[in-house]
Amino acid sequence: MKRLTLSLAAAASLCATTASAEIVGESFTYEVGGETFEGYVARNTNAEPRGSVMLVHDWDGMTDYEMRRADMLAALGYTAFALDVYGADTDPQSVDEYRALSGALYGDRERFRTLLQGSLDAAAENIEGWTDDVVVAGYCFGGAAVLEMARAGADVDGFVSFHGGLGTPEGQDYSAASAPVLLLHGSADPVSGMSDLASLLDQLQGAGVPHAAQVFGGARHSFTVFGSGDYDLAADRGAWDAFEAFLAENL
Repeated sequence: MKRLTLSLAAAASLCATTASAEIVGESFTYEVGGETFEGYVARNTNAEPRGSVMLVHDWDGMTDYEMRRADMLAALGYTAFALDVYGADTDPQSVDEYRALSGALYGDRERFRTLLQGSLDAAAENIEGWTDDVVVAGYCFGGAAVLEMARAGADVDGFVSFHGGLGTPEGQDYSAASAPVLLLHGSADPVSGMSDLASLLDQLQGAGVPHAAQVFGGARHSFTVFGSGDYDLAADRGAWDAFEAFLAENL
């Protein structure tokens, strides 16, 4: 299965400076349409949740990276759920596998939306400490998934894309989007460039969707991914600060 190896001790170290924080992280198995998926939930058991955040993974599936981000959110007082859209028995290990799995969902938008909404519904029904106030965020492929949820009119309080795919599929638009959108993007992103960002901002403006964008000069595609060749500490910190501010404002 997926690489769910981040220990609770490591999770606790992420929030050592947070007063009265006891972070509990655990796998969360759920079903959508009879299929089994395995995500990860992190929460602070010593505090009332400030709200809930659903994280959508990158194209390599739900890994330690999303778990770490969920722990960071729990340290801030949010109930965080890192979902799985590939399936509990799927553990992609190569670029070809990543491309095949993500491409299959891009090619079947109805299934993509069903899995995303089904994960949100499963969280609302089964996760202790889950609240009615929810922001959905995602990284790379997950950022594109977040925008898919926005176009589908998902009933949440906000959408946040970290260096996500920004293109709008033919026949889709943002007329059904019901909550603010925050775009956190690098100016040197070779996957979705500045023309894609400008087009998306025009679409959001035309649809009357509240929106904001922060562009990090020189940052490339995976600028928040620890250890990647694109990692940019200043851009990562700036994006996380913007994310925290967005959560505080909308949850």
